[in-house]
Amino acid sequence: MYYLGLDIGSSSIKAALVEIATGKSVSVVQEPEQEMGMFAQKNGWAEQKPEDWWKHICNAIARLKKQNNISRTQIKGIGISYQMHGLVIVDEAGKPLRKSIIWCDSRAVEIGNKAFGEIGEDKCASQLLNSPANFTASKLKWVKDNEPEIYSKIHKFMLPGDFIAYKFSNVINTTISGLSEGIFWDFQNNTLADFLLEHYGIDKSLVPDIVDTFGLQSVVDEKGEADSGIAAGTPIYYRAGDQPNNALSLNVFNPGEVAATGGTSGVVYAVTNNLSVKESDRVNNFAHVNYNKDEDPRIGKLLCINGAGIQYRWLLNNLAVGSYEEMNNLAMNVSVGSDGVCLIPFGNGAERMLKNKEIGTRIVNLNLNMHHKGHVCRAALEGIAFSFVYGMELLKSDGIEASVIRAGNDNLFRSEIFANTVATLIEQEIEIYNTTGAIGAARAADLHKGDFESFGKAIIDNDHVMTFMPFKDKAPYLKAYNNWKKELEIILNNK
Repeated sequence: MYYLGLDIGSSSIKAALVEIATGKSVSVVQEPEQEMGMFAQKNGWAEQKPEDWWKHICNAIARLKKQNNISRTQIKGIGISYQMHGLVIVDEAGKPLRKSIIWCDSRAVEIGNKAFGEIGEDKCASQLLNSPANFTASKLKWVKDNEPEIYSKIHKFMLPGDFIAYKFSNVINTTISGLSEGIFWDFQNNTLADFLLEHYGIDKSLVPDIVDTFGLQSVVDEKGEADSGIAAGTPIYYRAGDQPNNALSLNVFNPGEVAATGGTSGVVYAVTNNLSVKESDRVNNFAHVNYNKDEDPRIGKLLCINGAGIQYRWLLNNLAVGSYEEMNNLAMNVSVGSDGVCLIPFGNGAERMLKNKEIGTRIVNLNLNMHHKGHVCRAALEGIAFSFVYGMELLKSDGIEASVIRAGNDNLFRSEIFANTVATLIEQEIEIYNTTGAIGAARAADLHKGDFESFGKAIIDNDHVMTFMPFKDKAPYLKAYNNWKKELEIILNNK
């Protein structure tokens, strides 16, 4: 018997099967094989059709069943992970009224910034733990202001994962964790953020019913079965945004536990029970998957680094090298600190942790008579690692004391230079696990039973790859980091 896990990204849909008895991953597929497209009617906009997500999910399920020769009745539960902060709006028949305004769409930035000032920064910080910024609530306000005819027909708004659960079940609901990522949750009063809804003029009736993150949320109905090939009556047991779900996939639930991701962008996601928002203009704060409003809270502090893996990929595409392995080998032949070369890796747009400054990528101290592409490769890996350490320092100033750091076995953490640099500078072991968001979502379907110990054991038994230990001789790494930080501060002070 199996659980099905779905991870709804903006690039693709991933679907995974895990054995219920062991938690072992059986199969993972991706749909479509090429990246999904985005609609961008104007600069800074990004939209996708919610029905396209559903089409790709149904195709992925069909592939999983065929490849593994399993029937619809062998799937006993569903877990869903999804791209955060998106907006889906539907009419009374459940039909989307427009394309989804997804996470990377920036049209509502000014709406959120204006609300931050009008409501008051202190109130937003203490009750929302964030600025309304460009999150889902502000996107809904944009629709109200700019598409009033569409807004007047809205029955409910949803996050992307809520919409997929609805397509399976014909039931519309959401979670506290989901509402918090849309900035609809008041942490001080543990209720809907009525004051924000009132400020935006949004009717409370548009908010879906709230269900637990782990538990029986809904069941597949007959139409859901006909579309998806999952048997009617199959329960949906779990739903969460992609970054909280990635932390869950790495067994990160408790204060001091940190999940790191080193993909195209980098993410450091730290769990705390502290409602401090000292760095709220640089760090996002959301209800973690195990948040309980009646007990000790679990808050996920999310720090995003846009200029991460994309920087190294750019070098691969533009240097005379054939692979990441070749780049890593070239870098290994260069000493710590890259003989003075510093690379500032923020060339992928505005960086929230730099207070939304857009400083670009800089390569400094390059000596054309002594440095070669190996120096550039090492400086890139070190520069990206230093940006992670810089982010960890921000989190520490916001009350995070890391007790363990766990990371997926993705592109940056496959580099010994990168992982050793981070581990040594923060003086913390980094545990590497070979898992994905879809696998984590499938395993999370079992957490409706409340057995978190067995859940963690399945991850350790099945997925642990290795652990990077900090080097005892920290001095050369600290010298290189301080040089890098000095160059960064010069740039920031001149912006």
